[in-house]
Amino acid sequence: MIRGGFHAAETEEEKLAVYRLRYDVYVEEMGRYQGAADHDRRLLVEPEDDTARIFYAAPDGEVVATSRLSWGGDGPFSARQIDQYQLAPFLAEVPREAIVVAERGMVVPRLRGSPIFTQLMATSRRFIQEQRVQLLFGACEPHLLSLYMGRGARPYARRNINSPEAGYLIPIVTVVEDIAYLRRIGSPVAETAIDHGPDARIPRCIDRLVTQSSVMSRRLSSVDAYWGEVHRAIGALADGRTSALDGLSEEEAERCFGHSNIIECKAGDRVLKKGGVARNMFVVLEGTLEARDGDELLRVMSAGDVFGEIAFLLGQPRSADVYAATDGVRVLSLSEGTIRELMESDPGVAARLLLNISKILCLRLLQST
Repeated sequence: MIRGGFHAAETEEEKLAVYRLRYDVYVEEMGRYQGAADHDRRLLVEPEDDTARIFYAAPDGEVVATSRLSWGGDGPFSARQIDQYQLAPFLAEVPREAIVVAERGMVVPRLRGSPIFTQLMATSRRFIQEQRVQLLFGACEPHLLSLYMGRGARPYARRNINSPEAGYLIPIVTVVEDIAYLRRIGSPVAETAIDHGPDARIPRCIDRLVTQSSVMSRRLSSVDAYWGEVHRAIGALADGRTSALDGLSEEEAERCFGHSNIIECKAGDRVLKKGGVARNMFVVLEGTLEARDGDELLRVMSAGDVFGEIAFLLGQPRSADVYAATDGVRVLSLSEGTIRELMESDPGVAARLLLNISKILCLRLLQST
């Protein structure tokens, strides 16, 4: 029997219901973990599940959301987790009992955007607080980065996760007891966090390691530094090419790109996966990327180009894979939510931004004919 409400999965029946939800979301909807899934039984089970704490939400007896916590106090982290989350320098300075890796967080499509996952996280947060965990590691797709950063997470990794099974993910870390930071950024998590005052456990290594991130965020950077990078790359493109910034004042650009992030990619990184459901757009700042459909090269993109626009404008899944073709690729990930809110609150500014993007797409069509 599946208990209603929010719980840690304890029985085999509860765990199987979670594994089935994972299959529905990750394997069927997102096209991931095809090699790891049990297709006959429609389950997605992983080695980490043997020791992890698995949480689920089932308000009406149906599992509709889940997440998994791997706590160092339950045993060592897997080799995959240490590699993907680049945990080695943290483990060298912080006991593993003070570290949690949070993975496999998901919600059924009909409840996305509802409070259900926030409520589920409150359940797992109680466990984290009881164990006095210092560092909570996770990863998210680029379009969710601003959301998680608003809750207190910070990008920290030199390289992002890029695998056929997981897709392209950005590692993030939350310093659980850094209440001063949570309050400074206005995170809603600060309201439920336990303030230990001078006894708060904030690892001394965190500032040094977080500064190595491959992500530059408007949220964590000064205005001058962030916009300096954007303007240097696309503010004045050569050959009279249209820029996403054309006709926008500094204040208007800030409103358009206020929740954006600059992401650095390495050659071979698959930034977008065909069939993906995210709907954010990207502007190329530096380097070269290739859009591919299988082995077919569809187009090559460089500074000033836009991609991801089909998903945003038409509400359709990603139509192609996009790979970084060179090292040092940097892309500006635009917040879909910010742009859609701008269309409601300031349609004139939104129209100028979308007109610029339309011009860029029209020039692409002309060049391909």
